[in-house]
Amino acid sequence: MRRYGKHTDEDDIRVRPNRRGTRPRTHQRPKHEDAAEGMVLTVDRGRITCLVEGRTVTAMKARELGRKGVVVGDRVAVVGDLSGAKDTLARVVRVEKRSSVLRRTADDNDPYERVVVANADQLAIVTALADPEPRPRLIDRCLVAAYDAGLDPLLVLTKSDLAPAEPLLEKYTPLGVRHVVSSRDDLADGEAAERVRASLYGRITVLVGHSGVGKTTLVNALVPEEQQRTTGHVNAVTGRGRHTTTSALALPLPHEGGWVIDTPGVRSFGLHHVDPSRVIGAFPDLEPGTAGCPRACSHDEPDCALDQWVADGHADPQRLYSLRRLLATREQHEGD
Repeated sequence: MRRYGKHTDEDDIRVRPNRRGTRPRTHQRPKHEDAAEGMVLTVDRGRITCLVEGRTVTAMKARELGRKGVVVGDRVAVVGDLSGAKDTLARVVRVEKRSSVLRRTADDNDPYERVVVANADQLAIVTALADPEPRPRLIDRCLVAAYDAGLDPLLVLTKSDLAPAEPLLEKYTPLGVRHVVSSRDDLADGEAAERVRASLYGRITVLVGHSGVGKTTLVNALVPEEQQRTTGHVNAVTGRGRHTTTSALALPLPHEGGWVIDTPGVRSFGLHHVDPSRVIGAFPDLEPGTAGCPRACSHDEPDCALDQWVADGHADPQRLYSLRRLLATREQHEGD
């Protein structure tokens, strides 16, 4: 067996070529200081559609982002071909810090969080008053998700020509949730669209609701340019609607009035990821009362300090009842 010394000059030593060239490996990544700022409008099968300097640009996620996800509403840095021309492709090289994140899980036992949208400041829960019947527990779950994410909730009740809104609104009056009521005729003549648009003005609003509640019809009324999108029907047997939106889509409201993000219809809204303390943070009249609670208090047990807080007159008992109803949705299965 031939052995070579440390400083051999033999010319018959075989050197394996470097397949990757002679450039030394480095962990330094380009800073992309010349990257353009953009907003993600939709993500579909790896293709990221962004609004960059007033143009719609199609991009892919750059390798340096690794496993970091890109979702609708993200503020991103984009490089490459930014012309927006057909068959061109840019790269998303950076995702800026998010101001808010709306999450959900498939169910309450699923530890995997799914980010719905980023950087929104309002969650509009769209619910039909009939055809299909309203699902208060789903509304409660959406409210919990909104409070957890730091979003302002808004109830948008549709099809008021089929059923009155008052019985459902009574459940949410103690929460102080803002609401807008519309009928199909109102949407057709534009009156309801103006009322809803006024509640969305200047904000980034996510629309959430189960299939068949009229969410796509509402979007078509809010953003007339989107009226080529189809609307679905409600199955007479199951009471469920057909999905007409397949992926989240951000749309600008007219006259720079803000943004509305349409999302696919949901049949469940898991809350496995929710921290109850963040939900209580949305109740400033109740939160100080938790100081005397035992450790890991569920806020619905005999020695919860909130009972005494309310008894001393610091908050309305109906507010505590509503809080506990919302927190209880994390322990219950969803139903109609």
